[in-house]
Amino acid sequence: MKIENKTILITGANRGIGRALVEEALKRGAKRVYAATRQPFAHSDERVTPLTLDVTNALQVQGAVRSVESLDILVNNAGVDLHNDVSDRAGIDRHLAVNFFGTHRVTQAFLPLLVRSQGAIVNVLSLAALASVPFSPVYAISKAAAFSMTQSLRALWAGRGVNVHAVFAGPVDTDMTRSLDIPKTPPESVAHGVFDGVEKGEEDIFPDPMSEGIAEGWRTGVAKALERQFAAYTPESMAKVA
Repeated sequence: MKIENKTILITGANRGIGRALVEEALKRGAKRVYAATRQPFAHSDERVTPLTLDVTNALQVQGAVRSVESLDILVNNAGVDLHNDVSDRAGIDRHLAVNFFGTHRVTQAFLPLLVRSQGAIVNVLSLAALASVPFSPVYAISKAAAFSMTQSLRALWAGRGVNVHAVFAGPVDTDMTRSLDIPKTPPESVAHGVFDGVEKGEEDIFPDPMSEGIAEGWRTGVAKALERQFAAYTPESMAKVA
């Protein structure tokens, strides 16, 4: 899956990793980039088509689908991190609404186009999807849920030619992490690593120095082995057993 001459839709495209992904896609020769944002967005490159899209708004998602004629790569990047405590049920609901249900809603809406193009889904998750972080446990919960969904989509749609990638980024230097006094990777570097991983066909993409440190252990570890084993248990395969 090369980025060159492909049509790509990126959610949360107005800042941070999303904006960097737009620029990286253009550098790699994308034919068209749909930049999906909640707020008005403008870009000087004629290949960029802004879309008004709040991933929690079903009507806006359907409107976006009607605006996109074809699609090769969907990048689910929109997300929130409010640093809520696990006792805050409203905070849990908000994180799930964006990071899990929003990703699910957009993915389901665009799957028919991706099946037609034999395309790819790229879910921008976090290392927090693999191990929770105490300063933002609710964010980690939502990203872990999104990762589980990603694994299921990967198994269910592989037979129809759709590749599903999970991106496990460490701390990135964006507005979302501004208050954290920890080492961070520039979003431009992360965007480069994301599309490198897509072009290499990596299921699980570790796009920055911190995440790269666990990449090999993850890919050869028991959790990944178990995912591969469970991937065979599709509804079709289980129906044959029954």
